[in-house]
Amino acid sequence: MTDKVILLVEDNHRDEALVLRAFKKNNIVNTVVVARDGVEALDILFGMGKHAGSEPLTPQIVMLDLKLPKIDGLEVLQRIRANARTHRLPVVIFTSSNEQEDMIKSYELGANSYVRKPVDFENFVEATRQLGLYWLVMNQLPPAE
Repeated sequence: MTDKVILLVEDNHRDEALVLRAFKKNNIVNTVVVARDGVEALDILFGMGKHAGSEPLTPQIVMLDLKLPKIDGLEVLQRIRANARTHRLPVVIFTSSNEQEDMIKSYELGANSYVRKPVDFENFVEATRQLGLYWLVMNQLPPAE
């Protein structure tokens, strides 16, 4: 599993730390690249902005929060799906939003999964473990185009 990079798009430092702790606790030792806003996520994925000249990242999974500064998660998802290189990337919405409209819009834009962040730490760890197991071990990606 170690060669499969995770792109975590999360602006809340506490939630970022919880995800990283949960991965560590569950022996998910993959490289985690963190983007703290929508612009940074797109720059990392497409080799733009401060990441211009870098190889665009093709992660095994994108864990995407919705409520982000600069560009929100729904716009990031829309741009991922609009690009030929990234349109098949697994994108899991990992958010504290329980608004039904956010869930519906996420799936309409092509999210692979919508997971509400549990408030309790043990449930948070378990949800993160299950996400890691499924998306990093069990899920099979189609060949690159």
